[in-house]
Amino acid sequence: MTGEGLRPRDAESAAQLVALGMRPKQLPSRDSLYTDLVIRYRDDDGFKDLVHSVAAGLGLIVLAVTEQSGAVLAATEDSVFEIKMDEYARRTALQNRQADKVLHGLAQLAVAALSFPRPDDLGNDAYVGRVSVELVDGAVREACRVLEERTEGSEEADPLSDAPELERVWRMYLRRPAAAATKDGRAASDTTRGIAARALRFLAEQGFLVAVGGDSGVYRTTPRYQVQVRELAAQRTFDELLELGVLPATSAEASLHVAAAETLA
Repeated sequence: MTGEGLRPRDAESAAQLVALGMRPKQLPSRDSLYTDLVIRYRDDDGFKDLVHSVAAGLGLIVLAVTEQSGAVLAATEDSVFEIKMDEYARRTALQNRQADKVLHGLAQLAVAALSFPRPDDLGNDAYVGRVSVELVDGAVREACRVLEERTEGSEEADPLSDAPELERVWRMYLRRPAAAATKDGRAASDTTRGIAARALRFLAEQGFLVAVGGDSGVYRTTPRYQVQVRELAAQRTFDELLELGVLPATSAEASLHVAAAETLA
């Protein structure tokens, strides 16, 4: 189809598709209208262009539209829909936003890397990754330990002078206890496992992960998350962390793709 002769009602349909994409847990498999709109997007170039125009007017970029993932969108810089780390901190009720938000950013990076441990996994639309609280916390702690050993073994006074934010992050993470219990027996939220758990829950709320095994702390990836990890730009602040070999750097081009330094969506 060429999409010639689009009518005003077509703009409404395009906006509907964008709106459905902004509902994190809505999937075409559960909604016949959603399925019809996805098929039209695939087959009608004129309608596809209209969807992209509607999204652009809202400060959004269409990353993918498939029957598996639905419409996957990303916010442009300064879009009203952009979720920055400060907003993430507010949503997750961090007790110390300035200190904790950067640790949560590190946890988000680890989740993305560990969910797709090989380049082929990220390029395979049928691949489903699994990640857990313990896996995320363990991987980040190991990365921090490697960085600490590198610093102690260096003859330079400040071997990470080119990456001061990274140095601050790993020192902060290592100082936090991995686990602790509150007075009522619940896991303390300001521990590193608590940080990993909150990062995973947030991604599940956004439709990127799905909890499996009840309260086991294990999650599986969704096609929506795979698209996000594949498409979004790598966070340059943590390039050196990825080079340590503790967290795998994964994508079709062998480089991890996550949200920008201060942006989650």
